[in-house]
Amino acid sequence: MKKGIILVCYALLLASCGNNTTQKANEKLAVAQAAFERGDYNEAKIQLDSIKLLYPKEFDTRREGNKLMQQVEIKEQQQSLVYLDSMMQSKQQELKAIVGQYTLEKDATYQEEGNYFWPTQTVEKNLHRSFLRFQVNEQGIMLMTSIYCGKSNIHHFAVKVTAPDGTFAETPASKDSYETTDLGEKIEKADFTMGADGNVMSFLYLNRDKNIKVEYIGERKYTFNMTPADRLALTKIYELSQLLSSMEQIKKETEEAKLKIGFVEKLIERKKAEEHPK
Repeated sequence: MKKGIILVCYALLLASCGNNTTQKANEKLAVAQAAFERGDYNEAKIQLDSIKLLYPKEFDTRREGNKLMQQVEIKEQQQSLVYLDSMMQSKQQELKAIVGQYTLEKDATYQEEGNYFWPTQTVEKNLHRSFLRFQVNEQGIMLMTSIYCGKSNIHHFAVKVTAPDGTFAETPASKDSYETTDLGEKIEKADFTMGADGNVMSFLYLNRDKNIKVEYIGERKYTFNMTPADRLALTKIYELSQLLSSMEQIKKETEEAKLKIGFVEKLIERKKAEEHPK
């Protein structure tokens, strides 16, 4: 008899504990819902995560929490889209204000993307000259070309730039170079893309107001000083590259946000179909 009473009391205690756990889980769900409704999505996520951690066996509450979490994720991405759209509009206005200063070279018959040059560095203005030429395509990818013109080849493949204080940067060997001869003049060109240039372009930008020595490295070395006009070209193309690159990043993040929204919405629709089959 006594044993039976003990078992009944234990069962009541377990039931009481179970009800208490359910109540606490539901309270957290209510807090999360309130946070969601006032737009505090981070707090809502914290509360929903705590339900999974503290009350793993409260399956009904967790199920409702999962539904709310999906709504939170959609709202967060929608919020991001508003911010990204605002940022893009600002960048577009910034681009519109300066793009007229540049020369865009683009042949629509074979080029999907054009290249921006600073006007002093267009090809026709720089024949028979050894110099560093800078350009950036419409996606913000910056390119430096080391151009050599002389009576004999130096067969160069890399570039070293040195500031007056002795600091320097040096490119790796170019993966895109070629040589030719035009009416006895030897012409060599080597291309270096931003990010694969040994930080030479960033170094030049940081030292844009200084006298820079340029050294072409090959079978024979060839040195010269960058002209003020070429340093200005580097500065302007570098700044345009940063602007265009930031716009491409905004486009990428916008697409990612839209994909996330679409993914979550499909999950919601699939769950509804499972719960309410036709």
